[in-house]
Amino acid sequence: MTMDTTVQHAPAGFYDLDEHDHPEGGSTMLGFWIYLMSDCLIFAILFACYAVLGGNFAAGPSPRDLFELPLAALNTAMLLFSSITYGFAMLAMQGGRSGATRAWLVVTALFGLAFLSIELYEFTHLIHIGATPQRSAFLSAFFTLVGTHGLHVTFGLVWIVTMIVQVGQRGLIPANQRRLMCLSLFWHFLDVIWIGVFTFVYLMGMLR
Repeated sequence: MTMDTTVQHAPAGFYDLDEHDHPEGGSTMLGFWIYLMSDCLIFAILFACYAVLGGNFAAGPSPRDLFELPLAALNTAMLLFSSITYGFAMLAMQGGRSGATRAWLVVTALFGLAFLSIELYEFTHLIHIGATPQRSAFLSAFFTLVGTHGLHVTFGLVWIVTMIVQVGQRGLIPANQRRLMCLSLFWHFLDVIWIGVFTFVYLMGMLR
């Protein structure tokens, strides 16, 4: 007894072997989101290390002895204001006003520079009184966490200055708008991370 086998063929055009058109810069935002997720992992590890080591003072100074809460609050305000001014820059970009976009980017950079200046002052003061990273596990974790965030802010400021120059030279072309969008994600991400630092390191540290 024989059985007839029927071979089903896919309808014509089912397999599209032609390469699809991809919009210019279509993968930029996806790639940047992946980068931000990797940065989240880095900061998650640093927060976890601080949670474990933050109570090991080695008979040295504690957060209550070292931290100046009003200064940390002022530093937080500087970064929050910089996020607001960057939002104004994005609104100006959407309105096609390159001059206003650059102006708000300059204001954002000034707030970011003020944030870094206060942070450097705090580090210098701590080192001057002997509260160096080698003094205790708590200070090692503190300098690593806060310093890594400060390094990111430094890179962000370099990026902002670069965008000010590029927008001035080429205007709000699509490529520059994509870069400004990525920079917006990065800058607001740093703001969120710092709120975590301020709460977890400074506020909770004063309760130890």
